[in-house]
Amino acid sequence: MKSHLPIRPELREWILSTTHAGHSVEAVLKLMQETGYDPRQSRSIVATVLNMPITALDAHVQAPKLQGRRTRHPEAPQMTIDGRAIHVAVSVESPALRVLNDLLSTDECTALIEEAKPRLQRAMTVDSAGKQQVDARRTSEGMFFAIGESPLIKRIEARIATLLSIPVDHGEGLQVLHYLPGQQYEPHHDWFDPEQPGFDAITAKGGQRIASLVMYLNTPEAGGGTAFPEIGLTVTALRGSAVYFAYDTGDTASLHAGLPVSKGEKWIATKWLRERPFQTASRG
Repeated sequence: MKSHLPIRPELREWILSTTHAGHSVEAVLKLMQETGYDPRQSRSIVATVLNMPITALDAHVQAPKLQGRRTRHPEAPQMTIDGRAIHVAVSVESPALRVLNDLLSTDECTALIEEAKPRLQRAMTVDSAGKQQVDARRTSEGMFFAIGESPLIKRIEARIATLLSIPVDHGEGLQVLHYLPGQQYEPHHDWFDPEQPGFDAITAKGGQRIASLVMYLNTPEAGGGTAFPEIGLTVTALRGSAVYFAYDTGDTASLHAGLPVSKGEKWIATKWLRERPFQTASRG
């Protein structure tokens, strides 16, 4: 039964604006109870404002919360996957960060570069609507592989999934980036800011980002490392190695930057992990 009590316009507007901002019905009811509303009366009012039956509202509140998956952090000294020894060279606890040597073979690095070259374009970032956009902070060229696009991509994705104990479908498509001298990616976070417009659109498929893996496909002659200014760490770009780091929404310690290449060029492949399945379709 819905409320027959008069509902103040300001209360109606607050309920609508609060739920439209992404707050759950359960959170709205809790806030109303904390300000003195009777729980049964609150349920009736909220059901009326949201134009939903009490039974549907109760089912919504009582439904179990969807818990996003988290990655496993590789532990020193090494992990062996499909006969390949991957060495943990550096471990940091906050943020959870690992430098991984020998993640990729020389042949795999070379093959990834060659497969990516014909499709390179100005690297983009994700805008507030979930679409790609040019960003002045990122001056490299890049491209994305589809999940499972080739035997090489499938093999690398399977290795990452085993290494981090997370299904392949929780990863975004592998991105390859190419940096020339002077090019860089200024300090940024990989998680999506809930306060930014379009957060719901960006996270509708796959949820929030929870971890990143940056793989180095060559060794620049100078520069090009990955800096973590909040913890005073710079990871050297060495062919076949990678840096993995996990984070929670709002985590500032995971701030990082792709430092300018001083001499030569830099090739990297990046895999972003999501809390829920991101893409299930595959090619090839």
